[in-house]
Amino acid sequence: MSIILSSTDKRMQEITEKVEHGERLSLEEGLFLYESDDLLSIGQLANKVNLRKNGKKVYFIENMSLYFTNVCEAHCSFCNFRKDEGDAGAYTLSGAEMIAYVEKHFHPGIREFHIVGGHNPNVPFQYYVDSIKALSERFPGVTIKAYTGAEIEFFSRISGLSFKEVLETLIAAGLQTLTGGGAEILSDRYRDKMHVDKASVEQYLEVHRAAHKLGLKTHTTMLYGSPVETLQERVQHMIYLRELQDETNGFQVFIPLALQPINASAGIRRRNSAFEDLRTIAISRLMLDNFQHIKAYFINIGTQLTQLALTFGASDAHGTIIKERISHAAGALTPDGLTREELIWLIKGAGRIPVERDTFYNEIQVF
Repeated sequence: MSIILSSTDKRMQEITEKVEHGERLSLEEGLFLYESDDLLSIGQLANKVNLRKNGKKVYFIENMSLYFTNVCEAHCSFCNFRKDEGDAGAYTLSGAEMIAYVEKHFHPGIREFHIVGGHNPNVPFQYYVDSIKALSERFPGVTIKAYTGAEIEFFSRISGLSFKEVLETLIAAGLQTLTGGGAEILSDRYRDKMHVDKASVEQYLEVHRAAHKLGLKTHTTMLYGSPVETLQERVQHMIYLRELQDETNGFQVFIPLALQPINASAGIRRRNSAFEDLRTIAISRLMLDNFQHIKAYFINIGTQLTQLALTFGASDAHGTIIKERISHAAGALTPDGLTREELIWLIKGAGRIPVERDTFYNEIQVF
C-alpha cells in the first residue's frame, strides 16, 4: 500500500532529510518552516541539530548588565529606554558613578559586564572609552562585553575614526567582545519604516566583520515580532549573518529577541505568542547551521518558555543579569534577573545539563 503525502508533508519530509544529512536550508525552506503550523516537527528537527552540536549541555553565565547613559540621538519606534538630554529620568554616569553602582551589587562570581546604552551625542567618544577603561582597571578579572554594532557606527561618526580604529581604541581600553544588539531586522525597508535611526544593514555587518578581523568574537541578535517585518525578512536576516559567519567564523551565539510592547499594561494581542517564540528559536537553529549556539533570552520570553526552548534548539539560557532595563522599559513582564541557583534549576528541569561558562563558552563548572 502506498502512502500519498500532501505537498506540505512532502516539503517537510524533504527538509527533514536535508537536516538529517547536514545540508544547508535555503531562504525558501526557511520561509516554508515559518508558514508551517507543524511546530512539533520543526522543534524536533531543531532539537536534533542542537543535540548534535552541544549534546545535552545548556550554558549560562554570571553576568551584570550596565547602562552608562540612556540619552540617545536615535528615535527608534520600538524603544522606550531612550531619553533626550534634559528629560525627566535622563542620565549619563561617570566611570566613578558606575563603579559605585557596581560595587553595591557586585559579588566575586560575576564574570562579565554586559554594557549597552544610548547614542549620546552630548559627550565625546573619549567618554565611552574612559567608561570601559574605568571598569577594566577596577575589575580586571571581569570580561568587558560592551557596545553594539550600532554604537560602534555612532562612535565612528562622532570621532571621525574608521570602525577598525574605533574598535582598536576600545580594545586598548579593555573591550573584549561586542554585544549583539542594534541588528533589529537587517532590512533597509524595515529600518526605514521603524525609524531605526542608526547603523544601516551593511554598516552593522561591516562593524562585526571588522571586529572579527581584529580577533574579537561577537554576539548577534534579531528583534522580531513587529507588524512591520515580513517572515521573508526574518529569514533573510539569518542568511546575512550565516554568510558573514561563513566568511569570518566570528559569531559565538545568535539571540532572537521578542519585541516588547511599549508598556507593561499592553494586552496579550500586543505581545508575541509562545508559538511564535518557539518557532523562531527552532528555525534559527535550523537556518544558522554554522553557529554553535542559539540563546533563549528569558528577559523577553519568560522563564517557563525559556525552559521549553531548551528542547527546541536553544543551548544557552543567558545569565544572571542582576537588573535588566531596556526590555523592561518597553513593557517586559519577566524578572529583571535570575540567581545562579534559579538558572541551574531551570536547566535541570528541562532534562538538560547546566554548564556555567565564561563569555567565550569556556566551561567553568558542569552541574
